[in-house]
Amino acid sequence: MEMTSSPRTVEEIFKDFSARRAAVVRALTYDVDSFYGLCDPDKENLCLYGHPNETWEVTLPAEEVPPELPEPALGINFARDGMNRKDWLSLVAVHSDSWLLSVAFYLGARLNRNERKRLFSLINDLPTVFEVVTERKPVKEKPSVDSGSKSRGSIKRSSDGQTKSNPKPTEDSFEEEEDEHTQTLCGSCAGNYNADEFWIGCDVCERWYHGKCVKITPAKAESIKQYKCPSCMKRSRP
Repeated sequence: MEMTSSPRTVEEIFKDFSARRAAVVRALTYDVDSFYGLCDPDKENLCLYGHPNETWEVTLPAEEVPPELPEPALGINFARDGMNRKDWLSLVAVHSDSWLLSVAFYLGARLNRNERKRLFSLINDLPTVFEVVTERKPVKEKPSVDSGSKSRGSIKRSSDGQTKSNPKPTEDSFEEEEDEHTQTLCGSCAGNYNADEFWIGCDVCERWYHGKCVKITPAKAESIKQYKCPSCMKRSRP
């Protein structure tokens, strides 16, 4: 379906997401008794909507097909009395998280690759509705690769303790990124770069190695301030 609205910026879409999220969180926390009462199982299919003005609403789904925006989970009221209240609220929260993301990326259909990545990064910095409702604290990840890294397990520690990604991150184009993939070889076995494997970079010669080739695990790499490969270790010895 062709979108008639003009393209929107990352900031505008994130503002819309934040407002809708705040509305849903309010419904499932501060206004939970009111929300619970409105979700009568004897009524028709009901949905929980969060609006851009930070208000929430329990109502029937949009009649137009296809709808103007992605629709939230349908019929949340039917399971209310058949589940533990806390479990039911958690289920609604999970569906709400999915809906919020779908709306955000629907509005961002015309964003480019880097803008989509930036939008998700902004969204990901906020706790999910599920985490708020279940009072789960978001896990703080250890310093690892930059969100734009091409390797899931590759890290490199510099002398100042900052992490670098493998290979050096670029934002220019997807094609350049793919070229770097094919150019990176393990300094030990000469094997090609594989995003599914853990790699570590030497801070001296700047060569990259399979973790398994130099017997370094991701956990061990986190404690290394400056990594020297076996070759550089030998050269540094008197």
